[in-house]
Amino acid sequence: MNTTELFLVAMLMVFSIPYLLWRLGRTDYWAPLVVVQIVTGVLLGPGLLGAALPAYHQAVFTPAVISALNGVAWWAVSLFVFLAGVELDLGQAWKHRRESAVTAGLALFTPLLMGCAAAAVLLLVPGFIGPRAQTWQFVLGIGMACAVTALPILILLMEKMGIFRQALGQRILRYASLDDIAIWGVLALILMDWQRVGRQVVFLLLFVLACWGLRWLMQRLAEADRWYVALVWLILVALGADWCGLHYMVGAFLAGVALDLRWFDHGKLDALRHHVLLVLMPVFFLSTGLRTDWSLGGTTVLLAAGLLLAASVGGKLLGVHLAGWVQGWPPGEARVVGWLLQTKALIEIIFANVLLDKGVISAETFTALLLMAVASTMLTVPMVTPLLGRLKDGAARPG
Repeated sequence: MNTTELFLVAMLMVFSIPYLLWRLGRTDYWAPLVVVQIVTGVLLGPGLLGAALPAYHQAVFTPAVISALNGVAWWAVSLFVFLAGVELDLGQAWKHRRESAVTAGLALFTPLLMGCAAAAVLLLVPGFIGPRAQTWQFVLGIGMACAVTALPILILLMEKMGIFRQALGQRILRYASLDDIAIWGVLALILMDWQRVGRQVVFLLLFVLACWGLRWLMQRLAEADRWYVALVWLILVALGADWCGLHYMVGAFLAGVALDLRWFDHGKLDALRHHVLLVLMPVFFLSTGLRTDWSLGGTTVLLAAGLLLAASVGGKLLGVHLAGWVQGWPPGEARVVGWLLQTKALIEIIFANVLLDKGVISAETFTALLLMAVASTMLTVPMVTPLLGRLKDGAARPG
């Protein structure tokens, strides 16, 4: 087979296998399609399919095919992160700033601290820290990975449960939005390249100036033109961020945050997110799966994933329960909020990809974080659904 045919074989695998597993296995309650796609990406990686059928794996996933898949994956994740930035509603978070800051702060810092403690344990085992990482970068990176909330997937899950437009759903959205800002800010700090700090300062100054000009321009354009300008803006900011050493995904997120959600039709924005998830992101999942590594041994990686899962879920639930106790929430509400906010999924995987690209974590740590993200997301719907049923109609606080 030539490269084009092998590429299409890989695409056939990544689109057909997870769909059949999801549809025939009826996994939607505990594993939505996006989770099945992530798991399939891991299964198709070198540690599993590559170990079971090495000749077949090498024949299909040649360097040329992997290069082509990576190109599609880069564009897919850039669009996805960009949309996550656009969907942040900082106005609502500011309007309810006291309640949002208390809850988002505790929901972020408690799992962050527990994740840092887990990272200290991983440092005792050679092979988990990345080849270019300083100790503080590794510890802070793992800590923040345990604090991540996947905002886009959280929206999809809340829509499925019918609470997205309710007061409780909007409150959870505000908490997750503030945490998203903090997460990407900390990631930018971890990625600060002191040898290229001049470039990074120039990029940030130009970005602030360009934001002013962009906002002036966008308010004077028709909506159809705004979509094209937004895509050009995304590419320019992602390119600038990667040029200065921050990483193109950080730039994609900043590009989205700079845009106002009110400039775009919400229905079209939802449709675009849906189509990116449907058409492009499965390629990113496959590309991610091809980067997994089990060199330290399956048991060691699984134990590391379990430690990170305990720190992540336990820290998030503890932080939200503290917030609920401080603010006098109704019984049971903190558990619902906590379980929803611990959803990791795509943003966790994106975050881990950036850390791996920059050498902050090893491929084995990346694999453990990927497994943690899958497990935490699979727990969400089964845990939240019965809890929601126990809440009384008037239990959600107004807001």
